[in-house]
Amino acid sequence: MGLYKRQDSPVFWMSFSVNGKQYKRSTGTADKRLAEAVLGKVRGQVVEGKWFEVDQAKQHTFDEMMEKFMREYAPSRELKTQKSYITSLNNLRKYFTGMLLSDITPLSISNYYQKRKGDGVSISSINREFAMLSKAFNLAYKRWGWCNENPCSKIQREPENNQVDRWLTNEESERLISVCSSYLNGDMVDIVIIALHTGMRQGEILNLKYTDIDIFRKVITVLKSKNKTPRTIPMNETVYQLFLRRSKIRSMSGFVFTTGNGTRHMVRNLIREFDKAVEKAEIKDFTFHCLRHTAATWMIQCGIDIYTVSKIMGHKDIKTTMRYAHHCPESLRHGVRAIDNFIKIRVENEVVKEVVLG
Repeated sequence: MGLYKRQDSPVFWMSFSVNGKQYKRSTGTADKRLAEAVLGKVRGQVVEGKWFEVDQAKQHTFDEMMEKFMREYAPSRELKTQKSYITSLNNLRKYFTGMLLSDITPLSISNYYQKRKGDGVSISSINREFAMLSKAFNLAYKRWGWCNENPCSKIQREPENNQVDRWLTNEESERLISVCSSYLNGDMVDIVIIALHTGMRQGEILNLKYTDIDIFRKVITVLKSKNKTPRTIPMNETVYQLFLRRSKIRSMSGFVFTTGNGTRHMVRNLIREFDKAVEKAEIKDFTFHCLRHTAATWMIQCGIDIYTVSKIMGHKDIKTTMRYAHHCPESLRHGVRAIDNFIKIRVENEVVKEVVLG
């Protein structure tokens, strides 16, 4: 019988046996003195034969779990994610509110999944709701000790159709860039150019500081990426000249793109102004994230190999980059042309051999 820490939980856990059966339970606290007190109480109950297993999942409700989730975990996420949580929670509540955690089973979660599909909700939206519920259960299980398992772990999410079909043509990109100087205090044009030439995400661009830009080596270091893994992006001449020009006037905050007060531009303001620019440029069905799709598509169409594109884009799995492969039938033509060249050279070699040998 004793206390221990798990890598996936900040609280202390206790291990003890009753009638030959081993139990491992959370103490519910990261304070060692309180954890020792909890363990002492359990020890006393075991010695006196008064200990019995309490199913914590029957002591806590879905509403308690989600309230704690939104209070303690959600604020640590990006504002965009927090807004997504609010939307997802509103939908989850319609089905699970008032239920004990013990009543939320793989079957009930599967039924929720099917109901949402029957209501015509997209798979991507359902998967976001499922991901939120799963994260909440993980916290309830591993950190708070409110249940003995995560029922979501037994459900497999349905794959989403992430095929990318929207990117800018050269003519559309010229139209968009031509109107961008009127938006976001004139910063929009440079932000769009960087997105098109590097494939960087909106948050990555807005978080850029001059310390992340190495003019001499012509590289950009992305420290805060979606995948939590820093990456280095080489600059082409367009981006190099852009940063060379902007580096002559720097804000006190160190951010590359700032408001009139010197503070970093907010994502919501960028999206609002970008949507206005797209409308003025008369471009249909195009979001800021489509600039990233455009960058990847252009690289593929230029014949850049999938591995290189994947590294530049910061894709964790090369399968993500493969979504763009169908965009480049013309750029892949050199692959089949290589067969022509190979056969031609082989035939020529055979002719030369016949001449030499007589």
